[in-house]
Formats: sequence, structure tokens, C-alpha cells
Amino acid sequence: MNVWRTVTLLLLLALPIGANAAQSLSDYQLGSGDQIQIQVFGEADLSMEVRLSDAGTISYPFLSELRVAGNTVSQLEAQIINGLKGDYLVDPSVNVSVIEYRPFYINGEVKTPGGYPFKPGLTLRKAVTLAGGFTERASKSKFNLLAEGALDGKQRQVGIDELLNPGDIITVEQSFF
Repeated sequence: MNVWRTVTLLLLLALPIGANAAQSLSDYQLGSGDQIQIQVFGEADLSMEVRLSDAGTISYPFLSELRVAGNTVSQLEAQIINGLKGDYLVDPSVNVSVIEYRPFYINGEVKTPGGYPFKPGLTLRKAVTLAGGFTERASKSKFNLLAEGALDGKQRQVGIDELLNPGDIITVEQSFF
């Protein structure tokens, strides 16, 4: 019986963390390079998988080219529902999901710099691991991040456990000691 109490307690403690992660993903803004799946229930011809163009648009049946970049998944769902409702369908049921996020980039003192697929919950520590780890000359405390869409174009210093976003560019600095 003690084991069940422990398991229940652990599950209850994990719930708020999962809820916060889901909330932050619901605020995720789509951008160029994201691959999304659009499902219109009962309408196979209107369901598709598509990657956002460099301009942040998609081509969608009956609605032509849609500007999608900057929208959340729920905003895109509403845009498609409003476009299809009336002229094409009576009461469309649309679900949009992100299949593949745009990549993040890591350079500097890592063994294999480059672009890597983003996954929700990605931290700088995990990104360094994906890039093969630190080089021998890498600083273990000096990391700069240029956030995608940063209007001023300035990097900011971040810690190893910083959460990353798609399109972020991380630079691992060189250590002098």
C-alpha cells in the first residue's frame, strides 16, 4: 500500500509541471520551417501535412495562400474554420498540430556545430549534447543566445539550463583557462 501512495504522490506532483509545459506550447508561434498537420474531420481532401515557406505561408485548398507565421496553432485553426465555413462546409471541425519544429542552431566550441531539430523542453545542456559535447577549449559557463526574431539583434548571456526555442542561435564561447 505504501508503494501506491508514493506513486500517487509523484503523479500529483508531476501534474502542474505538465500543465505549464502544455500552456507554453499552446502559445507557440508558428514560423518559417515548421511542419504542420491540418486535419479537417470528414474531409480527407482538405487534410494535409505542409511545411511553412520562407515567407511563413502555406497554400491551402479553397483558401489560396495563407499567412501563418506568428500565429498560434489555435489561431490557424480559427482562420481555416472561418475560411471554410459557409461557402464550402457547414460546420468544419479543424485540428492543427506541429509535426516538426524549425531547427535551432549551435556554434562555437562544440564538437559538431550546426542546425538540429527542436523538441519541446530542449535546454542548452541538451543542445550541447546533441552537438557532440564541448570541445576541450569550451567555456562551461559562457553561452550566448540570439533569440529568433530579436528585434535588436543582440545576443544575451544564458545559463546551461536555459530553455531554448526553435530558431534560436547559441554560441558556446572559448575558455581562456
